[in-house]
Amino acid sequence: MVPGAEILIKCLEREGVEVIFGYPGGAALDIFDALQESSQIRNVLVRHEQGAAHAASGYARAKGTVGVCLATSGPGATNLVTGIATAYMDSIPIVAITGQVPTGMVGTDAFQEVDITGITDPITKHNYLVKDVRDIPRIVKEAFYIASSGRPGPVLIDIPKNISASKAEYQEYGELELRGYKPNLTGHNGQVKQVSRLIQKAKHPLICAGGGVISAGAAEELFELAEKSQIPVANTLMGLGSFPLDHPLALGVLGTYGLASANFAVHSCDVLIALGMRFDDRVTSSTEKFAPNARIIHIDIDAAEVGKNVRVDYPLVGDLKIVLNQINERVKEMQHPEWLEEIRQIKNKYPKRINRPESEVINTGEVMEYLNEYLPGNSIVTTDVGQHQMWAAQQLIFKNPRSFISSGGLGTMGYGIPAAVGAQVACPAATVVAITGDGSFQMGMSELGTALEQDLPLKILILNNQCLGMVKQLQDHYCEGRHVAVHFQKNPDFQHLARAYGALTLRVADRTELAQKVREFAEHPGLAVLEVIISSKDNVYPMVLTGSGINEMVGLG
Repeated sequence: MVPGAEILIKCLEREGVEVIFGYPGGAALDIFDALQESSQIRNVLVRHEQGAAHAASGYARAKGTVGVCLATSGPGATNLVTGIATAYMDSIPIVAITGQVPTGMVGTDAFQEVDITGITDPITKHNYLVKDVRDIPRIVKEAFYIASSGRPGPVLIDIPKNISASKAEYQEYGELELRGYKPNLTGHNGQVKQVSRLIQKAKHPLICAGGGVISAGAAEELFELAEKSQIPVANTLMGLGSFPLDHPLALGVLGTYGLASANFAVHSCDVLIALGMRFDDRVTSSTEKFAPNARIIHIDIDAAEVGKNVRVDYPLVGDLKIVLNQINERVKEMQHPEWLEEIRQIKNKYPKRINRPESEVINTGEVMEYLNEYLPGNSIVTTDVGQHQMWAAQQLIFKNPRSFISSGGLGTMGYGIPAAVGAQVACPAATVVAITGDGSFQMGMSELGTALEQDLPLKILILNNQCLGMVKQLQDHYCEGRHVAVHFQKNPDFQHLARAYGALTLRVADRTELAQKVREFAEHPGLAVLEVIISSKDNVYPMVLTGSGINEMVGLG
């Protein structure tokens, strides 16, 4: 007979779990005890439960597997919620395990009791409240299958304290059979034929690659289709890295803060091939004016996404890797010289704007340019949310899948540093850089303690403009420049904070010193923090105003 907590750990080991990001508490004591005593699973003690969820997300995205986080009941569980919602919006496979008060006390408002399954029901693919210790093997097997199959996403397992302590015979669960949950993987042959013919006939085709390409491991198939058919490729924020941005066919990120070349290409194309994307408002702005001249092909594993936000002329549901292989078998080599020349002219007319001012004030484009130069090829970049996120998405040259990790759908400040912790644990040989702002840094800086304790050589770049830059920019456009609660009157000394965690500390305010400081930062073998002082007047351009069309873009002059 084995306690439920040990059964849980054995089941996690059977699922191939190597790392758990967690924070202990009373209702989870038995689980942490079993984790320490009877398992080879690495327990990474974070400094905040939200950091555990974000670290599990970063781990999952960097390694291409399911990330696992663990917390106690009550506030421990609720502190996971933002991280779970972040993973849900971005389709990231994580399994969140929470302790719970004993089953006999559920519903009594016991100390540190909260209905975490009820709270997380809208932001998980599925969740479980374990009521019988003998159900643990089945529930764990189902949870990992649901999290990683079809459209990936988070699953929560809530385990009452008496269930963790109860004993039962450990028996491996047999073949999994979930009625009503059978993701469609292979594209319908008739629809594949239709889509292939339309691609062959297109004069101005465009591929828009979303995060689903990366989730499906379909980057090679995307590359084959683009090269064979000579089709330009734009990316959503989540899709960056699915197609090398130094390729002549690459247009970069599109959407509200996307590059003008990508947005104008969407406006001009006659066939839009959308791969694993949601057509969210930050991509489409006005859905009525999005790709007005195009017939839209939407290929996605999730049938519920097809036609949800924009009209779709040719829907195709299935696993992107499989479906793209089906299409590649049918599509012949093509050339689109006039279309590619139009794309080239758009790129030349609206280049990425680096700007090298005569003054000593540092331009953010230069920061990204030096990162492109000095970061090694195995680098993974995580970001927080704000202007720094958009500058990174616009300017950095991502060449490989899983090299860019950012909160897309939920836009979660405080994501970048714990996600970098998870990515570094997943890929210890990689150079992992977290790009953040002075506002976001203060939401995630507690995980510097995790980096210190785990001896992680993270690189953290703080773009310090003494304000919440993205909110300020929105106030510029929507509030007639009235700035409320966006300027920090006093910031802590980030250099002293970094030293407290044993990091190499670098600060640069003079652009003549920028190249040398970025290089020192990138080449340092251990934990390093580089603070770059920038102007609060710097904004992210171009910007498509919400509800407007492609002809109403700000900042193209």
